[in-house]
Amino acid sequence: MTAHIPEKPALEGLEQKWGAAWAEQGTYLFDRARAAKTGRGGVFSVDTPPPTASGSLHIGHVFSFTHTDLKVRFERMRGKSVFYPMGWDDNGLPTERRVQNYYGVRCDPTLPYDESFVPPFEGGDNKSSRAADQVPISRRNFIELCEKLTIEDEKQFESLFRQLGLSVDWTQTYRTISDETIRTSQLAFLRNLERGEAYQALAPTLWDIDFRSAIAQAELEDREQQASYHRIAFHKTDGSGDIHIETTRPELLPACVALVANPDDERYQPYFGKTVRTPLFDVEVPVLAHHLAQPDKGSGIAMICTFGDVTDIIWWRELDLPNRTILGHDGRIVAEAPDVIVTDGARAAYAELAGKTVFSAKKRVVELLQESGELLEVSKPFSHPVKFFEKGDRPLEIVSTRQWYLRNGARDEELRARLISLGQEMSWHPDFMRVRYENWTNGLTGDWLVSRQRFFGVPIPIWYGLDENGERDYERVITPDAAQLPIDPTTDVPPGYTAEQRGVPGGFDAERDIFDTWATSSLTPQLAGGWQRDEELWQIVAPFDLRPQGQDIIRTWLFSTMLRSALEDGRAPWSDAAISGFIVDPDRKKMSKSKGNVVTPADILAQHGTDAVRYWAASSRLGSDAAFDPQNPTQVKIGRRLAIKVLNAAKFVLSFPVPEGAAVTHDLDAAMLATLDGVIVDATRAFEAYDHARALEITESFFWTFCDDYLELVKERAYDRSDAGQASAALALRLALSSLLRLLAPVLAFAAEEAWSWFEEGSVHTAPWPEASGIDGDPAVLTAASAALIGIRRAKTEAKASQKTPVSVLTLRADAAMIERLRRAEGDLKAVGRIAELELLDSDGDLVVERVELAPQEA
Repeated sequence: MTAHIPEKPALEGLEQKWGAAWAEQGTYLFDRARAAKTGRGGVFSVDTPPPTASGSLHIGHVFSFTHTDLKVRFERMRGKSVFYPMGWDDNGLPTERRVQNYYGVRCDPTLPYDESFVPPFEGGDNKSSRAADQVPISRRNFIELCEKLTIEDEKQFESLFRQLGLSVDWTQTYRTISDETIRTSQLAFLRNLERGEAYQALAPTLWDIDFRSAIAQAELEDREQQASYHRIAFHKTDGSGDIHIETTRPELLPACVALVANPDDERYQPYFGKTVRTPLFDVEVPVLAHHLAQPDKGSGIAMICTFGDVTDIIWWRELDLPNRTILGHDGRIVAEAPDVIVTDGARAAYAELAGKTVFSAKKRVVELLQESGELLEVSKPFSHPVKFFEKGDRPLEIVSTRQWYLRNGARDEELRARLISLGQEMSWHPDFMRVRYENWTNGLTGDWLVSRQRFFGVPIPIWYGLDENGERDYERVITPDAAQLPIDPTTDVPPGYTAEQRGVPGGFDAERDIFDTWATSSLTPQLAGGWQRDEELWQIVAPFDLRPQGQDIIRTWLFSTMLRSALEDGRAPWSDAAISGFIVDPDRKKMSKSKGNVVTPADILAQHGTDAVRYWAASSRLGSDAAFDPQNPTQVKIGRRLAIKVLNAAKFVLSFPVPEGAAVTHDLDAAMLATLDGVIVDATRAFEAYDHARALEITESFFWTFCDDYLELVKERAYDRSDAGQASAALALRLALSSLLRLLAPVLAFAAEEAWSWFEEGSVHTAPWPEASGIDGDPAVLTAASAALIGIRRAKTEAKASQKTPVSVLTLRADAAMIERLRRAEGDLKAVGRIAELELLDSDGDLVVERVELAPQEA
């Protein structure tokens, strides 16, 4: 029975209607009882990307999250119990920056908590603001504002994702800053520490002077910056002359510990093992050989400073050099000169630099070198890549700090080989993305730095014992019991101590650092799947079936999750990884906030409708970049046209009643259903292979053949209840509609649900995925009839007659095989073409309309 079919079907309002219905009916809830009964094989689990709740979603989120939803909906219709959670990545530097600008505040952990604090304003523009203009507040006040703003952001994100029709189970949601998450993250770290996988060290650290925090290798990006080479004279200790070096960082001269040249460079081989004295500061430093020195760069010999760039760190470590760091955590030259600067002139020169920024110090050093005659030349400015924190505004500096690290294979060949092997055991979609993972793993230069000098995040659950002088004893690391977790060491007390022993000799001191946000996000399978919290759930969903994500975070999120799983469980955390491409603007440039070319999705969804936008996303294969032009979104418009056609075609098909006991008896109907069987098989195979674009392409192509050709061919017969073939046509139409709506449901989630509700019970999204009917038909009959219909239409157009004009005689000529197939659809061809007499004649060539005689026009 058909019911509730509107007079004029429309897409408007379907998101609200069906979004509310799905929520009320629990359409997408994870059926845990069923999953427990069927076991792991009956579950499809997704390790969903948790968006960073620090701003607004962009069109890239719509793109990649739709890709995941397509696969999820397919697996649900295949009968799987789908575990599709959603997480929110609350902590991290982006959240703190957003809070600072939104409320006009900054954190000062030395300040006391103010219970009545009200921020100076709300609704900052999320752009960088000067710290001097921000109101300092306590750490607790700051964290409260972080909590408040992220919760509001998450509400907006969820609203947009619901509008997008994501079939997420919204009861399975986690936040990366909740008590449960903190417990899981801290427990995983303590187990790493117990197994010797986590350690702390005092070492050179990439440092963002604005965020005042250490930065990991995975968070770096190169940006082109202007610089100039400064040719400087170092003086040979034996007084025999100078050695000239070229540097872009003259301000680091006080931190110089050696000169270095390539061991094969004959120009400098005589000086290896000898010493020179630095200009201005008169410090004796050795001349050494190392293979990383480039003979064709500058003068071929470089100064090693602690530390100007990453290569300096390598030289410092491998050549066993002293550490003379002169940069503080604020990016300024520290007040105390290295102890090797001893002469009055050298100390005076250093005093002029103390407290200056890198920029100001460089300017002053250049002036001093010019005055001393030791600056020989300054090159023209050139552009070169400089390391930045991916979310930072100023170049990174390198300072010496004590940090926590997690072993990641950089210095452990066995672990690295295991990570590569686990990656090879997985299925990658597309497969070439695996190479990016392997390249990253093989290119690691240091262990994973997981500590951050920030405030809003997961506290590192560590205390340190204090010696008799009240100094930290870094060999006495105190850990909590697992039952104590979650903890904040700055307020909680370690086992065996009292609160009065905090900060006193013989007592304890808290670790004040927090974890890098990736150290928590690397545990998303554990967070969502109940690891060490809900063992039954963990056994049902882990290892997960799917990790969907963007290609740009293979090096961060995918690698780090793989690492944590390998260390904890000795396995990959998922069987498959689906990697979406980037969204690019019409000029094929990647969309990003920093470039100002990001499109926010709310207006696009409102203007064109969700199904149209989902169609655009579904049209792109995994791993392929997609261009998006908000002024002329061609694919979105095509998707809207398809969704409207689905509604109208469904209404038309449902206008033909199916008599009781109807069977498919007509050759053309059987041909159509046999063709559809092939579509179902091919689309199913494509979805199984994570090729949603191919599945859509196959289905959409058939849908238009169905509407433009088959529906036109059989509508007269389907209308005519006196025709013996009416029941066959009506039944074939209904069967095809049912299958087509299910094939299109993953893409056109709302239109398919609306049309389905007109004649079926329940949701199309929980209906079984269509299977081949097995009806014995010849698809070539439909192909021949479609070709003939096109020829008939063209003949009438060329005769300047309307398609409704009756025809007395029409002659079709084709090869014998096609003529035989056309005879099996002759009645429908005559009906659709209003042809009184249809002549079908054999020939050796392709099908042609040989003759058409229009019927005499009535007066």
